[in-house]
This record gives sequence, C-alpha cells and structure tokens, in this order.
Amino acid sequence: MTERSGLLDGDHSEAILAALRSAREQKSAVYIRAGGSKQHIIGRDCAATELDVSAHRGIVDYQPQELVIAARAGTPLSEIVTALAAENQCLPFEPPLFGGKATLGGTLACNLSGPGRPWRGSIRDMVLGVQMINGKCEQLNFGGKVMKNVAGYDVSRLQAGALGTLGVLTEISLKILPRPQKTLTLRYAMPADEAIETMNRCAGKPKPLSGAFWQDETLYLRLSGAASAVDSTALQWGGDTVENDEALWQELREQALPFFAGDEPLWRFSVQSSARLVADFGPMLIDWGGAQRWVRGDHARDQLNSAALDAGGHVSLFRGGDRESELQPPLNTAAQRLQQQLKKSFDPDGIVNPGRLYSWL
Repeated sequence: MTERSGLLDGDHSEAILAALRSAREQKSAVYIRAGGSKQHIIGRDCAATELDVSAHRGIVDYQPQELVIAARAGTPLSEIVTALAAENQCLPFEPPLFGGKATLGGTLACNLSGPGRPWRGSIRDMVLGVQMINGKCEQLNFGGKVMKNVAGYDVSRLQAGALGTLGVLTEISLKILPRPQKTLTLRYAMPADEAIETMNRCAGKPKPLSGAFWQDETLYLRLSGAASAVDSTALQWGGDTVENDEALWQELREQALPFFAGDEPLWRFSVQSSARLVADFGPMLIDWGGAQRWVRGDHARDQLNSAALDAGGHVSLFRGGDRESELQPPLNTAAQRLQQQLKKSFDPDGIVNPGRLYSWL
C-alpha cells in the first residue's frame, strides 16, 4: 500500500501532515519516497508503508542576484539544474541526477555530492534552511532563505545523511554559484600510489583544481575557473587534454563508468586523502582527490573496517549486498546514544523511516 500526498504538482504539505498524523494515530510506520532513485542504495531496506511525496514539488523562490534558491523537497534536481543553467549558475556540489529521478529532498537526506565536493563543498555545506514535518507531526522551520539570515543551532545541516529518519523534508533553500568560465581536464598515465601523491600535491597548490579521480592506471585532473587561470595551470602541469571532458565527469557523477556496472556489492571508503590502503580488495576507483575510494565485490566486513580505520576513515556498503544488515560504519557508545536521542526528540514513536540508517534507529 502506498500513501499518496496528492495528484497535482505543488504544495502538498498539508496532505503530508495529514498522512503522518494518521500513521502516528495508527502506530504505523512510513517510508518516505519521491523519485525512488535511492531506495536501494546507501540505506537499509525499510519495511513500512510508502509515503509518496513526489507531487510536493516546484521551485518556490529563486534569486540569481543573491545566489540562493528554494524548492520543495520533491522537486527533481534536473528541473533545478535547468533553471540555474538559464542564469549561468549551478549547484556547486554536483549531485547525481540518476536519470532525472533524483529529488532535492532525497539528495539532502542521503548527503550525496559529486566529483567537486572537496573543492566546492557538499550539499550539507550549501544548505541555508529547511522546512520539515517531524514524527510528532510538528511543522518546523530552521535556518533561512538568504545567507545573512542563517543563524542559531544548525538543525538544517543535521538532515544531511539522516536518511529521512528525523522527519519529512518539505522545503530546502540552498546557496548556489556561477558556472565556471572555463573547464579543462588533464590526463596522466600512472599507478595508484603515484596518483594519490600527485592529487594531494596538486590540491595543496593555489590552482583552480575542481576534480581529481583515478581508475585503470589513469589519473584525471579537472581545472575550472577563469580561463586565464585554467590555461596557465594546464601549461604548468602538462598531461594530455581530454576531449569531451564534460561527459567523463558526468559518467563519474552518475556512476555510469564501466567500473560501476554489474550487481556486485559496491563499497565506499571515506579516508584521509593521502592514505594508502594496504589490503588488496581488487579493482578500485579513487575520487575526491584520494578521500573517496570505491571497491566492488563480496568482502568480509571486518577486513574492510580494519583497512578503513588504518587509512583514517570508515567504509559503508553503498549498493548491493545484504540491505538488511548494518550498512553504515559502526558507532561508539557515545555516538550511538546521541543518534538515539536525536531520533527520540524528532520522532519519539519511530514512525518515520525506521531502521533506514541503523537497525536500532
């Protein structure tokens, strides 16, 4: 059974609120769904009645001169990207669009950002404010719609990566940026260890680096910004210029490169950018200048956790595998208690996306 918030696109916050009230009264949990592009990635499977919020969509405020935009949570990212492109602006965190199905609310809930994340910031960094309905059926408003009005306890950014376990996002306001004047990609043949060292060395220089990833013994460095700065850096750094480089970074962003094809489990390491993974888990794709490493295959979780800790980070099961197991990194007692207290504060009856982030949440 699917609870629907409405049929026509627009403001359906009252219908969403009514559906949550009904669920709370009946002590029946709901799973928040809009585009459905991330239902089987990042989080655990959620056995609950679907609450369809896809009709709650539309850009409600766009001020190009102020570099801010606000939209309802069910708005497809593709619509926002199109609107921004008309003003020569962009979402700096380069979120995956997943064939046009990805929505603004789902992207914030999953804290998804693309190749430029280390240099341009994440979606979490760009959030100015949110409106939401929590598990107590309270309509809440945090932050603001312009940068000068953002103050107080930063509950807005708390929604990044919460996977909808704190409530239903209804509206989100974001900081945006102008599109770079010029973008160019350089390519180098080198092994992984040399690529990691090169990425970190280049990232430490005051140059217009906006992307750095490695796969199949090849390093790619993207330069974005003023044409003079891009051209000057390309001349200094050498390498081969990649033709049609926009398609390359789009395939990386959308996980459409051959590395991501197939049904094998996909693991995501978040580690120190200069770290070397001693354990051999087979083919790897290195992104974010070395801070994000992708691995495929059925590997023992203990071995993955150990390797991640040695590299100064953690590992999660991003896609595939057993989606009923714990997918996120294990938490210490204090962090687990804090998560439980947050859940109790926002959703004391546990009706919103139960178990989506952790089995005990």
